[in-house]
Amino acid sequence: MSIAIAAASGGQQPLHSSTMRRRVIAGTTIGNALEFFDFTVFTFLMLVIGPLFFPAASSYGQLLLTTATFGVGFLMRPVGGMLIGSYADRHGRRAAMTLTLWLMGLGCALIAAAPTYAQLGVAGPVLMVLARLIQGFAAGGEVGASTTLLVEHAPANRRGFYSSWQFGSQSLGVMLGALTVALLTATLSKDQMQAWGWRVPFVIGILTVPVGAYIRRNLEETLDPAPQPTLKPAHGAEAVRAAPTHQPLRRVFTEHKALVVKGILLVIGGMVCAQIIGFYMPAYANKELGLPATSTLFASVVLGAIGFVLAPFVGMLADRVGRKKVIFWSRAATVCALLPCFQWLVSAPSTARLMTVIALLAVLLALQTAPVITMLPELFPKAVRTTGMSVVYGLGISVFGGFAQFFVTWLLHVTGNPMAPAWYLMVTVTLSTVVLFWIQDRTGHAIDTQEA
Repeated sequence: MSIAIAAASGGQQPLHSSTMRRRVIAGTTIGNALEFFDFTVFTFLMLVIGPLFFPAASSYGQLLLTTATFGVGFLMRPVGGMLIGSYADRHGRRAAMTLTLWLMGLGCALIAAAPTYAQLGVAGPVLMVLARLIQGFAAGGEVGASTTLLVEHAPANRRGFYSSWQFGSQSLGVMLGALTVALLTATLSKDQMQAWGWRVPFVIGILTVPVGAYIRRNLEETLDPAPQPTLKPAHGAEAVRAAPTHQPLRRVFTEHKALVVKGILLVIGGMVCAQIIGFYMPAYANKELGLPATSTLFASVVLGAIGFVLAPFVGMLADRVGRKKVIFWSRAATVCALLPCFQWLVSAPSTARLMTVIALLAVLLALQTAPVITMLPELFPKAVRTTGMSVVYGLGISVFGGFAQFFVTWLLHVTGNPMAPAWYLMVTVTLSTVVLFWIQDRTGHAIDTQEA
């Protein structure tokens, strides 16, 4: 049972009261959804952005360069995770979460204002890449800080439910991003989309940042201030405070190297599935299968909606039967389903088949991802928890997740095989599942010394 921390003066709720826990879930979910709307909406606009910023390239080259631009945002995620995670472990989770919101808004502003290649030459693509780097930096710090706050507020027997809102809020952001682009595509002409329509989602992203920052301002902090060591005074002198020695990043890489490696291997399966199923499928179904852009975007809306609705139920299931069981069997089902799903879709492409495949894979994605997000912060002690999770999540997603679209686009071009995405997913999910045998399942167990 968690020991409730007494409320400060002013009649505030105790840290672990049911009221504060509900507020933390709401504040984290809303802010995280806004950030992932800002970060992921770019991918739904790749087919519009490509010709505007890379006009000299072929159709394939434009898609490849645009997916690479999307991918560079993931290069900064481990950097953001390390630096913002370390900041969160020293100065608090809430402060870090507020910082990531404003950085994400800055990235949106740069994209919304970026001149196209026709307007300012190479400066446009350069500014676009810079914006994606800033957004990647922010996203890298957001996941670790917000998930840690959820886990540390949760009772030991409900951590899966609480942290599942991290995945649920990401899915909500994806759903809103895809829905926004789908509505713009359906209501604007092609010329209007190319002239100004593609900028609208990023302007919306800018406007939502103050809302998320306001919501998060009133969340209670879970990180206890670290006591500063006092230097022994010389004879007749006053005691002085020594400089803080807490270095979360150094501790993670020196004391917890094995956990970092295990965590990265664990996370890559779900991240690759999320990137291919959630973000690449619109471009794949449109370019490779010839389906209308609006139908493929609404497929991503379906995926986001399923993830948002199912996430808390998956979290409760993981709390009841254990994280490892849910992850293992859902990944086994994913590997078995991928090839038949892609073969069925490719054999007779249609909007109905695409929606069916996306819906099935979305259920399996939710089943494997929500428990993984719970296990990551459970791997590390409280003093380095945000840093440890951020490093694992950032490194795992930066290469395998962020450039999954790039790899699959390249594989499709080289092999000419429309089944390439399925094979890529099957290999990465299988490799990511094996590491479960070397990870301890902390379901229902205390993770901090203050829990009994």
